[in-house]
Amino acid sequence: MIAEILQDAIFAAIAATGFAAISHPPGRAYWACALTAAIGHSLRFILTNVISQPLHIVPATLIAALVVGLLAVFLSPVTRTPAETGLFPALLPMIPGIYAYKAFGGLAMSILSATPEAFDHYHSLFASNGLTCLAILLSLTIGGTIPIFAFKNISFHATRTRPLDIKNS
Repeated sequence: MIAEILQDAIFAAIAATGFAAISHPPGRAYWACALTAAIGHSLRFILTNVISQPLHIVPATLIAALVVGLLAVFLSPVTRTPAETGLFPALLPMIPGIYAYKAFGGLAMSILSATPEAFDHYHSLFASNGLTCLAILLSLTIGGTIPIFAFKNISFHATRTRPLDIKNS
């Protein structure tokens, strides 16, 4: 199980580094993006697969997004970049692509279905996967932004020349 958690962390770090490269952050921010993504994605993996009472993916994503947001805020003074620089690339590997794919597949199949039973089946797949996808996206948004607003003195002053002197601002 530890090998699976490490594999999940490594792949999330690689994906976050790639997503970060798209927005051209300073070189000093890449390690923070990778670390934040690895911890957040691994935490979600642990919460949904490893613990004795696994969580549904939606609350697990919310918890992981909160942790990613906290890490991004507290690493931003270290990297001297805005918290969003580490936050957004770290959240992108947690976007629910498979649920979106299954939702649109269910929608297409419900439209093309020949019988009411088939329509009901595919429409329920569309609704279930679509709502799960939307709930995960909402969890990522809420969980990622709460720490930025909760610790605004840290996150909004991270790019100052003296990032640790927050009391005087």
